[in-house]
Amino acid sequence: MRSDFDEQLLHLSREMVRMGMLCEQVISEASEALLKRDAGRARRVQELLPGINRKEREIENLCFCLILRQQPVAKDLRVVSAALKMVTDMERIADQSGDIAEIVSMGAVTQRDFALPFRAMAEHVIQMVNESVDAFVKADPEMAQAVIDRDDAVDADFSRIKTMLAKEMKRSDVNGEAVLDFLMIAKYFERIGDHAVNVAAWVLFSITGNHERVG
Repeated sequence: MRSDFDEQLLHLSREMVRMGMLCEQVISEASEALLKRDAGRARRVQELLPGINRKEREIENLCFCLILRQQPVAKDLRVVSAALKMVTDMERIADQSGDIAEIVSMGAVTQRDFALPFRAMAEHVIQMVNESVDAFVKADPEMAQAVIDRDDAVDADFSRIKTMLAKEMKRSDVNGEAVLDFLMIAKYFERIGDHAVNVAAWVLFSITGNHERVG
């Protein structure tokens, strides 16, 4: 029975990695669509979202089956419960990426980008998503904590973008609609970072049994 349960936990870890890779892909695609003003690439992001929703349901079903059939206790139950919570945040990460892509696909960000540090912000959140899932698979509390700590860099990126956009709004020739679009995009990236932090916090719960609200 134990070997069967361990095999199913291994399968759960593999599925979590697959969903994490899908989330990284949509963030990357949405970011490149933004940076290159590529509406076609933005539309492809929307095409990836149904697959992520299906993966979320598959993992949820797997977790429920593990709980009902194996009746795990203690750390095993925490691992399965944490996975259930994590996939919710991972699905929301995909949704936020879709929101970024939607703004790009509408052609509203055709103006210059005011030298906004979106690439750095995107790289930060992609790394956070990757390492939060990796921390779950490796049961690595230090890696999970590092994800939580890295959110400060995302917050700094967001604050920097807000300041830059506020200065642009004072220009007489500025496109106000474009500025608002860029602000919304920055906010979506910030939210992705927040969800990655949530994932990392659930990883810590699966290891330690303690779950503290972060942020």
